[in-house]
Amino acid sequence: MKKRLIELDVNGEKKEIAVAENRTLLQVLREELGLTGTKRGCDLGSCAACTVLVDGKAVLSCLQLAIEMEGKRIETIEGLSDGEGLHPLQKSFIEKGAIQCGFCTPGMILTAKALIDTTPHPTEEEIKKSIGGNFCRCTGYAQIVDAIRSVANAPQEGSS
Repeated sequence: MKKRLIELDVNGEKKEIAVAENRTLLQVLREELGLTGTKRGCDLGSCAACTVLVDGKAVLSCLQLAIEMEGKRIETIEGLSDGEGLHPLQKSFIEKGAIQCGFCTPGMILTAKALIDTTPHPTEEEIKKSIGGNFCRCTGYAQIVDAIRSVANAPQEGSS
């Protein structure tokens, strides 16, 4: 297949790469750029393990062609931490026990970041709705919601 030279803005760095036109963003991030924090799950857009931020919005990288990402800001879980320090969401997921096998964690955290960036103090219902497409087999979601709520300083349902 014919390759095309593209420039991607990934985690604040410009990356020039030759990619086949049918390669997904997920494939390019993992296989070409070595950013394996973005997980390959279903390849159908059903599990959200491959979630990344594109221009601040949570998107499923398995459903995006890499060639369509030129001129857009892409943020992966690797770009979330500040040097050696973890992002508050990463810390909270650890502290609240929202990580078990860890497979869904990058997608959950990036989905939560997109929510908090647009809705700084979401309700529990808004948190649940935002992560509704993220599939987790381990935690039962209670710890995940708690971790997101603690970072967002979101009020608990029913509290005044």
